Amino acid sequence: MLDEKPTAERDETDGEVVYKRVQTPVERTEQASKNRPRSPITERSISPTLPPLIVGFALLLTVIVVLGRISTNRLDQVSTDVLNLERAYAGKLGILLELRLALTNLNNEARARGRLEGEPEPAVPMPFSGLRISRARGEVERVLPRFEHLPLAQTEKGRAFRSNLDQYLAVAEDSARYSLEGFEKFRTVDADLNEMLREATGPEQAAILQQIETIEGRASRSIRLWSMLALVVGALVALATIWEVQRRFRQLRRSISEAQRERQFSAQMLEGMVSAICAVDAHDRIRSANAAFFKIFPQATVGVSVYDKFASPEAKRMLEAATATRVTEATYRGRWTCPEDSPDCANRAFDVYSSPLAIDGEQGQLVTMVDVTEAAEAEAQMRRTESLTAVGQAAAQVAHEIKNPLGSIRLGVSMLRDSLHDREGLNTIDLVERGIDHLNKLVVDVTQFSSQRELKRSRVDLHELLEASLELVADRIREKSTPVEKLYSQERLQGEWDEDQLRQVFVNLLANAVDASETGSVVTIRTERAEEEARPDRKGNGHHSIMRRQPLARVTIEDRGAGMDEETRARIFEPFFTTKKRGTGLGLAIVKQIIERHGGTLAVESAPEEGTRFTIDLPLS
Repeated sequence: MLDEKPTAERDETDGEVVYKRVQTPVERTEQASKNRPRSPITERSISPTLPPLIVGFALLLTVIVVLGRISTNRLDQVSTDVLNLERAYAGKLGILLELRLALTNLNNEARARGRLEGEPEPAVPMPFSGLRISRARGEVERVLPRFEHLPLAQTEKGRAFRSNLDQYLAVAEDSARYSLEGFEKFRTVDADLNEMLREATGPEQAAILQQIETIEGRASRSIRLWSMLALVVGALVALATIWEVQRRFRQLRRSISEAQRERQFSAQMLEGMVSAICAVDAHDRIRSANAAFFKIFPQATVGVSVYDKFASPEAKRMLEAATATRVTEATYRGRWTCPEDSPDCANRAFDVYSSPLAIDGEQGQLVTMVDVTEAAEAEAQMRRTESLTAVGQAAAQVAHEIKNPLGSIRLGVSMLRDSLHDREGLNTIDLVERGIDHLNKLVVDVTQFSSQRELKRSRVDLHELLEASLELVADRIREKSTPVEKLYSQERLQGEWDEDQLRQVFVNLLANAVDASETGSVVTIRTERAEEEARPDRKGNGHHSIMRRQPLARVTIEDRGAGMDEETRARIFEPFFTTKKRGTGLGLAIVKQIIERHGGTLAVESAPEEGTRFTIDLPLS
């Protein structure tokens, strides 16, 4: 008996059930040489649909970034061009205004000089007046180089303006000429300058605005073109990503479907197995089991320990013994037989095996319990047959040795009877002759039981055979006034049987039924056609089989006698077992032997005070 582990010491955590064969040391060495260190990312499982999604998202993000960069650069270029145009326009306008201001200031100073020269006593001295005119002329000359760089100065109007301006400046140098020509020259220069200002603030400004709109329009069309191109590229990337994701998803779905079919097939195969199988982890907990296991242990559940009380002590001991030690290869744990007090596996024999199984990275065990009840019974029956054969052979040898002296004794007793005349001596001789008859019958039965005569088959009618057997026991029937109830089948039952040996069977059973019945008690004989359970009939090389049912002739012989208890019923077919005072104990053993040699079966039903029923099934041809 194995020591039970305390429940508190067991790990109560549950894990996922994973089946994996434990590798041998050589296989583990070869596998270790092939393994390479893996990063935590590669160790984690990545969905097959995730990489194309990441690639597609990266491409779309790249397209968006490129489009944004192009749009930004284009907008910056537009802003620069517009700013340059506005700066050029503002600079031109500023130069013209500054030149007009300088000319106006020069005109004012020249006119002020003329007024001073006409006064008898000027308020401002003349030298200072000349200095102010020189300064005003200097301002005009300072602006003129900037005007010369303008495109306007190279036009006809610009050249005419410059010519008129030079004349005006020359007139402004001489106060006498200025008083005569200055006003006219200034008005001409001022008119030319106003005309240039009007053109700068009118048509030229409109042209600049038109140019700005043209630049902005080109930029807008360019951005729209790039946006459309990005949209097309994005759509293509999205479609390619969707197609790739769908393809990967179909592959994943097929893989999952195949895995589910494989798992379902494995589960059906496991559930369909006749042998009981359970997986036990390193903590001696049942992690998985098939239906056959739960039939043997109906109170067991997944996660329960093998040491918990969910079965009878003997059945649980079988499971504990199978998991007592860890194994590295498939190991036979022996044959166990459940006692009668085990309701779910009473009187059933199991061959128990253990094999290594990796569960949650730890070494567990796969326990297999093969039901070998029929094989064990067949082995026991074979051993009993061999034992009975050996006993029969020994008994036959003894019977042979007894037979000759027994004949001599019978002859001597017969001669002694002729020489005796007193009553007491004759009674003694009668007692000796009855003993000789009993020994002679024993010798005959032992010889027949051990010899197993070859069957001489012929076409035999069952009902005619039963009538002939009744005639042989007619004396016993009349002696006990036993009514015989015949319930024969309407169908004619015939088979290829040994008539003489079957007659011996029916005579023996009918005689026993009459002997077991009270005087006047009915003995019933019933016949019918029956069929045995379907069994496979293999053809050819055994790879194909069909189900067939063997037709049977069933004979039932029933009495209403005292019946038998269970112990007697279990031993009635044993050789030399008898309940009769002068029986040999070989009659029913010979009956069973003859029936089985015909390929039939013999069954008995009996209970104290309820009578006995023998049922014989013989195969019909």
